[in-house]
Amino acid sequence: MSDLVKRTVWGVVFLVVMVAGMLLHPAAFGVLFLVALCVSMNELLHITLGGRHILPQKLALLSGALAYILCAGVAFYSLDPKWLALVFIPVFGIPLSELFRPSHEDVEDLSFAYLSLVYVALPFCLMPFMVSKGGEFKGYLMLCFFIIIWCADVGSYCLGTLLGQKPDSRKLAPSISPKKSWWGFWGGVVTALAGAVILHFVGWLEYPLVHCIALGVIVPVTGVCGDLFESLWKRRFGFKDSGNCIPGHGGMLDRFDSSLFAIPATFLYLTIFELL
Repeated sequence: MSDLVKRTVWGVVFLVVMVAGMLLHPAAFGVLFLVALCVSMNELLHITLGGRHILPQKLALLSGALAYILCAGVAFYSLDPKWLALVFIPVFGIPLSELFRPSHEDVEDLSFAYLSLVYVALPFCLMPFMVSKGGEFKGYLMLCFFIIIWCADVGSYCLGTLLGQKPDSRKLAPSISPKKSWWGFWGGVVTALAGAVILHFVGWLEYPLVHCIALGVIVPVTGVCGDLFESLWKRRFGFKDSGNCIPGHGGMLDRFDSSLFAIPATFLYLTIFELL
């Protein structure tokens, strides 16, 4: 099987699984993004810590998974929010695990465990609240969010390839990702904005038009920041991809890097304007 065929087949499989998980049922939604959270966290911890601090890595994964499960329970099944306090047990276990190691010369590396919680787990934990309003499951809203991101990716790739690779084109962040250009950035913003407006008029993105336009700008701009932030860590530790769980597409973190900044930004915007 050629690389192109493999990439296409697995891309379609990934897309089908994503769409089904977001539309079928709250339980499917929960399982889909719980798996994505755990794999993404594990990839980031592998990039930053490798085989060091195994117990703190496991505690960080447990903390992230538990936080997500409890958030999904609160959003989808009316679980009492007080149970969210259980997350602090494994979270506090991370520094405690360091106390009994024979050497503490690399104690600062524990910060990577907390980075995985803030950078990866927190955005995933916000997702159930973005698709649950008044006890009604609205998974199609999260699908709209990802469609906007995918539109931005297509626009960025097309315009960036067409105009952004010329010798005189300005690069977006050359020290992190030499191929990304301002042409690609603006191409992504325009196509994301168009996608958000279209989703509004077909009735999928149910917010007022002015807010859909705002989201059509916020999502691609913060998405680029998320993409670059992940690239920064991979470059720092010498990784090309975050993993290889999706043949031809790299790791799970590579697939969700844009959304890890865009989700909190979208959640904040929707909360401020009382749209959740």
